[in-house]
Amino acid sequence: MRQVFAAAALALLAGCALTVSDPRALTPLDSFVPLVADARVWVEPGYEAYGARVAAALPAAIARVEAAHYLSFARAPRVHVCGTEACFQRHVLTPKLSAAVVPDNRLILSPNLDGKESHRLSALLTHELAHLHLGQRIGHYHPTLPVWFHEGWAALTADGGGAEYVSDAQAIAAIRAGRRVNLALRDVPGKRHRAGASGIGIFEFYRQSMLLVGWLKAQDEAGFRRLALAVQDNADFEIAFWNIYGQAPADRLAGFFDGVLGDNLPVQAAPAQP
Repeated sequence: MRQVFAAAALALLAGCALTVSDPRALTPLDSFVPLVADARVWVEPGYEAYGARVAAALPAAIARVEAAHYLSFARAPRVHVCGTEACFQRHVLTPKLSAAVVPDNRLILSPNLDGKESHRLSALLTHELAHLHLGQRIGHYHPTLPVWFHEGWAALTADGGGAEYVSDAQAIAAIRAGRRVNLALRDVPGKRHRAGASGIGIFEFYRQSMLLVGWLKAQDEAGFRRLALAVQDNADFEIAFWNIYGQAPADRLAGFFDGVLGDNLPVQAAPAQP
C-alpha cells in the first residue's frame, strides 16, 4: 500500500497550479502548433497522435464541464499538449504534476497522460477544463473562493478525476479518525490554504473536497446552482453562500460531517452529464 501511494504521489493528482502571478504567464507559446483536425488543441510538434487523443476526448469533457457549471465556456477552450518533459517543465514550474492550468489560464497536459497515466486523460482533461471554465469568468486565481470548493467542484465534474488515489471509503475513514478539510480557513491574496493547512494528505483533501461539494449539491441542487452562478459572476463566495443558505459554509456542511460520524453516509450528487 505504501508503494501504491508513493507512486501516486509522483503524479500529485491533477496539479492545479494556481497562483496570483507567475512568470509562466509570460512564457511564449510559439513552440505549439494547432492540430489540423481540431484547432482547439495545440501540440508540441511530433506529438500529433497524442493531440488526436486529446481532441477525441475534448467534446465530451467540454459538455460535462458546461453542464456542471450551468454555463457555456466564455471562449472556446484551448489545450496545450506537451509530448516531452522539457516542454511541460518549461510551462509548469510546480514539479510532479500531470496537468495544470497555469497563470493566464493556460491549460497544459504533460506527456504522462500519453504514457504511464494514459488512462487518466479524459478525467484530468475534464478536471482542468473545469478550472479553465471558471478562470475565464473570474480570473486564474480568486482569494474568496476556497480551495476545497475549487478542487471539489472540479473533481465532482470529472467524476473523481484528480481524486483517484483515495476512495470514498478511505476519505470517510480519515474523517472518522479526525483528519478533515478545515472549512474555517480563509484565503487572502497570495496565500491559499491547501491540504497541508488542514493537516491531511493531498489525496484525502481532493476526495473529501469532492464529497463535500457533492453533498452540498445533493441536498439542494437549486441552491447549488444559484451558488455556482453567483461564483461565476464574481460574487464573494462567503457572501453568496450566506445569501443562499443563510449559514456559513462550515455550519451548513456540519451536516455532512455529522452524517459521516453517525454512520449515516451522506447521499452524494451524481456528476453532471453532458
